Amino acid sequence: MSSAEQKKQAPAKLWGGRFSEKTAASVEAFTASIHYDARLYRHDIAGSRAHATMLARQGLISNEERDLILQGLTEIEAEIDAGDFVFRPELEDIHMNIEKTLVEKIGPAGEKLHTARSRNDQVALDVRLYLREECRTLIGLLTGLQRAFVGLARRYQDTVMPGYTHLQRAQPVLVAHHLLAYYEMFGRDKDRLSDCLKRINVLPLGAAALAGTGLPIDREFVAAQLDFPAVSANSMDTVGDRDFVVEFMGAASLIQIHLSRLSEELVLWASEEFSFVALADSFCTGSSIMPQKKNPDIPELIRGKTGRVVGNLMSLLTLLKGLPMTYNRDLQEDKEPLFDTVDTVLPSVAIMTELLANLEFNEERLRKGMGGGYMTATDLADYLVLKNIPFRQAHAIVGRTVAYCIEQGKELPELTLEELHNFSEVIGEDVFPLLTIEGSVNSRVSTGGTSGRMVAAALAKAEADLEEGR
Repeated sequence: MSSAEQKKQAPAKLWGGRFSEKTAASVEAFTASIHYDARLYRHDIAGSRAHATMLARQGLISNEERDLILQGLTEIEAEIDAGDFVFRPELEDIHMNIEKTLVEKIGPAGEKLHTARSRNDQVALDVRLYLREECRTLIGLLTGLQRAFVGLARRYQDTVMPGYTHLQRAQPVLVAHHLLAYYEMFGRDKDRLSDCLKRINVLPLGAAALAGTGLPIDREFVAAQLDFPAVSANSMDTVGDRDFVVEFMGAASLIQIHLSRLSEELVLWASEEFSFVALADSFCTGSSIMPQKKNPDIPELIRGKTGRVVGNLMSLLTLLKGLPMTYNRDLQEDKEPLFDTVDTVLPSVAIMTELLANLEFNEERLRKGMGGGYMTATDLADYLVLKNIPFRQAHAIVGRTVAYCIEQGKELPELTLEELHNFSEVIGEDVFPLLTIEGSVNSRVSTGGTSGRMVAAALAKAEADLEEGR
């Protein structure tokens, strides 16, 4: 056969009836997505099972054809699971690879599977099924991370550490209070994912290419088969919608940013300058040239990977910004950033949980860290307020007192009553317990404060919530 004849040969594509020329090899390579969307095979097969069952129920295929399709899909899934399935790039994507193999296995019945659906609504279904699964997995991992924080908080419930603003020593807090701040942070992340699931959990199948179908399908039946509580309302919106992916990636970006903030603190705290914590050797690496080094690579890598996750979100937002209704091939580009985000965030949460389970706080160093910084200055101001001095005046009085301490090389608790009277006559002996670290911490009894009583209550609530699956 001449090259001209080969060029004009009818294509073997499942969509190729309208075309008279074979697809160029360069086009096949450029447009193929099978090298990354193969991971959707279980979701694609699950959708096809539900679709075939519905088609038979509606009389669009026979029960015998349905059974052949279901058996063929089961065989294909087993082959992929076992690593025996050969993915063919010329078939473009996971949908075509499975459908073509199904036809080869069972004959004409396989050609009926695509009745009343399009790859446009099929891929939307696959991604929703995939994301629903990954969301639930990530929520479970975040719960494990919260447990790690609660476990550490319980171990160091009465340990005091410096609290910081602007990375300057500010006020004393309980270590448990600091750790429970992250418990709350990752709790919000779980809430966001749970809310995101409401919009992921909507059946798109049945929208077909963009306008729905004139065939007598039952979308509600398919939704029940696939455990979707809702069916999409507008076929055009359905096939062009990737809001649910953006929403997930936004939530995932916040999770990674929270992990990065935690990582930054761990890097600082593990340094010689702070020495607040000791990371387990099994979660650190050494230097190829400096034998004394113990590097906090896990927190550093989590911090570094945050850029990728945020970049993936920006990539998808940019992808969507110029798309007209409805489906456009550009949407093929949503999966690589989505998959990379999932492959980055889930392992980051998991390994941080492991790291925290092996973390040790240096209580002696924390005690030493409480010296300097005049961290009970606010307590002195609050004391003056209780003596009926307006806060702004109290603030100025304490500011002058601290300036005097700096000049004299003293800490606030070291001042005599006579020295304090130089700044305010209302100060009495009852001020001194409040100027201690313990007095300061235990005075913070407002809801959400760092006093031992409030932290104990917060810990108990956190443990109860985790026990009840919240």
